[in-house]
Amino acid sequence: MTNIKRVSPVEAKRLMDEEGYTYVDVRTEAEFAAGRPAGAQLVPWAFSGPTGMVPNPDFVATMQKTFAKDQKLVLGCRSGGRSLKAAQALVAAGFTDVIDQRAGWDGARNAFGQVSEKGWAAEGLPTEKG
Repeated sequence: MTNIKRVSPVEAKRLMDEEGYTYVDVRTEAEFAAGRPAGAQLVPWAFSGPTGMVPNPDFVATMQKTFAKDQKLVLGCRSGGRSLKAAQALVAAGFTDVIDQRAGWDGARNAFGQVSEKGWAAEGLPTEKG
């Protein structure tokens, strides 16, 4: 397993503002449209299917077409699971500056389902819809 740097939503925003990182939201199109970090770009890690989430077989190829392998990227999802997997796949594919925003949009949750770290939205960081 690749060791990926993971940051809070506040740190992710700082990296975007001060160090030129691009936020890539790896959630579904519907999740993205309902609310996302301002300026985020969408590349889904998986799609909603009739029996649950279906992996996006074109994720890495789409990222390779869209971004240089040395581009500064912060990946985020709903709570940090999908974005970590996506970050690991990108590093394995040769991307060199990938960071995971560990609490995602809604926040990281503990084993009891309680929020253990606020997500982007709960931190009051800039958002967009549509």
